[in-house]
Amino acid sequence: MTKQMGPKIGLALGSGGAKGLSHIGVIRVLEDSSIPIDFIAGSSIGACIGGFYAVTRSVKNIEEVALPRNWRQMLSLFLDPSLHQGLVSGKKIINFIESIIGRIYFKDLKIPLSVVATDIKTGEAVVINEGEVALAIRASASIPLVFKPVKRNNKLLADGGLSLPVPVKIVKKMGADIVIAVNLDSDYFSNNNINSYGFYGVVNTSIKILRYHLSSLNAEEADIIVNPKIGEVGWNKFIDGENVILAGEEAMQQSMSQLKELIH
Repeated sequence: MTKQMGPKIGLALGSGGAKGLSHIGVIRVLEDSSIPIDFIAGSSIGACIGGFYAVTRSVKNIEEVALPRNWRQMLSLFLDPSLHQGLVSGKKIINFIESIIGRIYFKDLKIPLSVVATDIKTGEAVVINEGEVALAIRASASIPLVFKPVKRNNKLLADGGLSLPVPVKIVKKMGADIVIAVNLDSDYFSNNNINSYGFYGVVNTSIKILRYHLSSLNAEEADIIVNPKIGEVGWNKFIDGENVILAGEEAMQQSMSQLKELIH
């Protein structure tokens, strides 16, 4: 990709599990339109996709990794039991990430990257932009109770989506002139067709409402807000997620005219 002179473009890639495959579609549209990405900040799955792209600067390579055809490979990452602070220790996750990007450090990335995690001791968002990238991604994607938190600098780090699900303010601080935010929680209410709620339904919906409002608040300072129409997405979409990627493409395409106006 030929880098053009002009405003610096920053991506704020949100958290949201398998919905994050839509980030691939967003990046693909920007890449196909020869719009360079100068900065990336990501939370949870946004840190994963953003980190992979910051290493390779190739959306094709990310898609090959993010859509494994062998479901046993994906399942094996969770067969890594822990008896303390989470069901999964996360060692296999780090090995998996390193098998893709190597033991690369932030200073060696092709695109400046900031990874957001949450210190569960204080509730504060923690921005990681130095050290080994794989460990930072592992910390940012540490879903509470599922993955064991990561100890770093006297902090206990878990999922970045707990504190800053759409890290717009982080990518602004990195130097972006135009910020594109991808909000994976914006489509919840338009697809909520549940007519009755049991105990689990009330708890699950309550969490989604909190995510909806926090993500919206995070994203509102962005210049472009991309809201993929995804609805409910299960973990199986990590294996068969082409439609989720296409939702990201469609949402980014809808904002391209606005983005080009801002650039020019």
